[in-house]
Amino acid sequence: QVQLVESGGGLVQAGGSLRLSCAASGLTFSDYTMAWFRQAPGKDRVVVAGIKSSTYYAPSVQGRFTISRDNAKNTVYLQMDNLKPEDTAVYYCAATKSAVLSVGDMDYWGKGTLVTVSS
Repeated sequence: QVQLVESGGGLVQAGGSLRLSCAASGLTFSDYTMAWFRQAPGKDRVVVAGIKSSTYYAPSVQGRFTISRDNAKNTVYLQMDNLKPEDTAVYYCAATKSAVLSVGDMDYWGKGTLVTVSS
């Protein structure tokens, strides 16, 4: 049984930083592209960043967020710096064997962690 468990969300002031973690179990972690998505209230879930051997960032977070992974720990991270109120959302970890980082192409999802950025 595959499990993805996010942690590290919380309340932070604008300009601050948070680091999200996602611990994976029940899958061969190194075989998967890992991704972070977010969903703001009333909006669609969208990709934020992805990583396997290379990385991808959404234009809205490029230069502020850093995705990384530790295959020995089966964990993927999202370092979020210079946070803005518009980054407020539930952040989800996801895993896929697809080369496409879209909601419909993810094989597994975590339950999400809430990030709130106050102005």
